[in-house]
Amino acid sequence: MILRLTPFAIALLLLAGCGSSPRTPDDVAANGQKTASSKTPTPTRKPGVTLKKGGGFYKDDGPADDIPDGLDDIPDAEPKWEPLHKPATKPYVVLGKEYVPNTALKPYRARGIASWYGKKFHGQKTSIGEPYDMFAMTAAHPTLALPSYVRVTNTQSGKAVVVRVTDRGPFHADRVIDLSYTAAYKLGLVNGGSGQVEVEAVIPGELGTTSYAQLTPPAKTAAAENDQIERLATRSPVEQQPVPSTKQTGIYLQLGAFANADNAENLKNHLTRELDWLAEPMRVQPGGNIHRLQLGPYASRDDADRIADKIRTALGYKPTVVSR
Repeated sequence: MILRLTPFAIALLLLAGCGSSPRTPDDVAANGQKTASSKTPTPTRKPGVTLKKGGGFYKDDGPADDIPDGLDDIPDAEPKWEPLHKPATKPYVVLGKEYVPNTALKPYRARGIASWYGKKFHGQKTSIGEPYDMFAMTAAHPTLALPSYVRVTNTQSGKAVVVRVTDRGPFHADRVIDLSYTAAYKLGLVNGGSGQVEVEAVIPGELGTTSYAQLTPPAKTAAAENDQIERLATRSPVEQQPVPSTKQTGIYLQLGAFANADNAENLKNHLTRELDWLAEPMRVQPGGNIHRLQLGPYASRDDADRIADKIRTALGYKPTVVSR
């Protein structure tokens, strides 16, 4: 009698024959990326990373199918003065919470949970218009100026990396930063999906190993800065602006409101994957220079509230119910 083994059974036999201890994140094959100092290596077929279920990365996400060599050799992001992306400085609302981004580089330090995002967002447009590269040393943050730089330290291991912040997110109540796959790997956070970190802003000129004395930010008077802060403080939140009337009426959940259409689409891509159980369509509704991401329509307010509570359970924030 011929015994036929399934691929899963063959894999179990091979693992049993190795006689070695389980792999840690440091043992996983390295990834490569395109950086300023090196070209992306040719991908080599490697074993996949064993991921803990329920981790901090987005649903239906994960590492690439082909993991190039050279991940450990990828250098940290090199802080330098860059012009800020103006559309990313405007206030916005996500799941009922208003965010007011920094309009200048300034000191920042926070502790919390870091998560990471990978292949499902690879190549998609970030909040500054650049395509996301999961093999680059980048990150997403809700309010830091874009682009800017931060040092992220794994509080358990003491490992630290410097990343360039190019995107908005995460929008979970318990998370402080979303890391690229490479940054998470170098911090030892890939397998668990998330981990406790400290995030500290790095302003060009403050790194001890590099001098940026010749790179100075554009001059800005105190009066001009105070005037800018006053305008931000007195403007009406985008959430409070009226929703334009359209032919399609009903009850909706408003997930976000942005002055920039690209940022609304960016949030739509993230939430479509994070809330993959949603049955209702998610659309960006433009009007009055505001782009609102809405979910629905729902037959009743009770139906909308029920879904809003499920979203709050998943993400920690509850969307606003609107009628139009």
